[in-house]
Formats: sequence, C-alpha cells, structure tokens
Amino acid sequence: MKTIWIVLIIWGLITFLLFSFVISIYNSLIKAELNYKTQWGQVENQLQRRYDLIPNLVNSVKGMMQQEQEVFKSIADARTKYGDASTVKEKVDGAMQMETSLSRLLVIMENYPELKSSQNVTGLMDELAGTENRIAVERRRFNDTTKAYNIKVKVFPSNILAGMFGFTEAKLFESVEEANQVPEVNF
Repeated sequence: MKTIWIVLIIWGLITFLLFSFVISIYNSLIKAELNYKTQWGQVENQLQRRYDLIPNLVNSVKGMMQQEQEVFKSIADARTKYGDASTVKEKVDGAMQMETSLSRLLVIMENYPELKSSQNVTGLMDELAGTENRIAVERRRFNDTTKAYNIKVKVFPSNILAGMFGFTEAKLFESVEEANQVPEVNF
C-alpha cells in the first residue's frame, strides 16, 4: 500500500511540474505576443502623428512652393491611403508611400536654398526630421519585440505549444525597395 501512495505522489508531482511548465511557456508566449502588438501600436501612434501633423505643416508652406504640387499631391494620396487602410499590411504600404513622398520633399527643400531661409520651411524640415526619427525608433523597437516573439514561437520546446495554441510568426517592419535608391528630383 505504501508503494502505491509513493507512486501516486510521484506521478502527481510530475503531472504538476509538467502542467506548470506548459503554463509557464504559454504565458511567456502570450506576453511576447502582447509586447510586439503593443509596440506595433507605438509605431501606429507615430505614423498617426505624421499623418495628422505633416500635411498641416505642408499646407502652411504650400504657397511658397507652387512648382511642387506633385509632391504635395503624393503626400495627400499617401495620407488618404494610410487613413483608409484596415489591415497592418495596408497601413505599412500607406506608411511606405508617405516616406517616399516625404523623402522627395526633403530633396526639393535641400535643392532650393531660398526656401531654407523661410521660417515656415525650416520649421517643416525640423518637424519632418523629428517625426521620421520618432518613427524610425519605434520601428526598430517593433522589430526588436517582434524578433523576441518570433524566437519564442520557433525555439524548442515553446514551438510545440505555439503550434498547439495557434501562435504564428509575426512579420517584421521592412522597408520598401525604393528606400535603397536616392530620390530623383526633376524640374
């Protein structure tokens, strides 16, 4: 009778430890998933800031730069694309379109020194640089937290539980192909 109790206690202890191990891994997957989703929220926060702020600043400078209506239209179109986006991929595409348009605007401003002397243009350039830096920081943080989540989803033994509970690899924020090319400005 004593050996039956010992076997039951050992079996109960092993079951408890295994159950605790599974719960621990599951909870770490949940935390990692929430971290990367929260960080995506931070990226969206900065993208929303750009979406709200930059077009207003651009409008204040627009009168001085009539010859560049195409760039402003491109910015407006990108803003609309981002505003109409409903999925993460569509938002990323809208953000990438905005980045391309803003980089063209920065090149134009650098090529026209007389525009640099304008206080409005200088303020716009400062806001553009500051906004883009904020977005870059948040994208880096997003990729870092997404990487940590993806590691948890892929490494043993958590990959077994990740598959059982439906955790899948998350997509990193990647730049568009055009980001590697210097923007061309033609007048």
